Amino acid sequence: MKVLFLGNVGSPLVEIIRSFDDEVIISSEKITAEFLDLHQPDFMVSYGYPFIIEEWVLKQYPNKIINLHRSYLPWNRGAEPVIWSFLENTRKGITIHYVDQGIDTGDIIVQKEVDYKLEESLNEHYKNLQAELESLFKHHWESIKNGTCNSLEQQGEGSFHLQRDKEKYLELFKNGEDIIIKEILKFAEERSFDY
Repeated sequence: MKVLFLGNVGSPLVEIIRSFDDEVIISSEKITAEFLDLHQPDFMVSYGYPFIIEEWVLKQYPNKIINLHRSYLPWNRGAEPVIWSFLENTRKGITIHYVDQGIDTGDIIVQKEVDYKLEESLNEHYKNLQAELESLFKHHWESIKNGTCNSLEQQGEGSFHLQRDKEKYLELFKNGEDIIIKEILKFAEERSFDY
């Protein structure tokens, strides 16, 4: 199978896909008709891809485009899902889902709650989520690409955030992702986030 990986060229997911004897094309650029005509992928995997996949692509590849998201959907769709899971005290985890016309709204293929430690940094938690996503993907890739996996429609309203939503909390992240999770939770409690 020829798989178009939409994301970072150095992602470990590329090697996982190749380990199943699939050919991988990698792109972090916006998909064009010319690109698809040239490469003719059978399936697409998106992880950390900065563009919305347009409707014409979705129609051309029904149930052949998945996204890996670092949240327990339907919570924290959109930007900075991990940060919002702490600021708003929502379920923390990972999800693999089909891509549809919304942002992180497609049917869920598989998801998993992921624990955290109060003393770990946000960066350490990101790495843990990445490892969990890679493992979940590797375990389910065969059934996903063959179309034999189950999927469920997302239930409940959940939450959604844009990148700019984080701007009012920039003081919290002045040291970047080295902030300790306990500090984020304390900040959220002091700001009286509605839990």
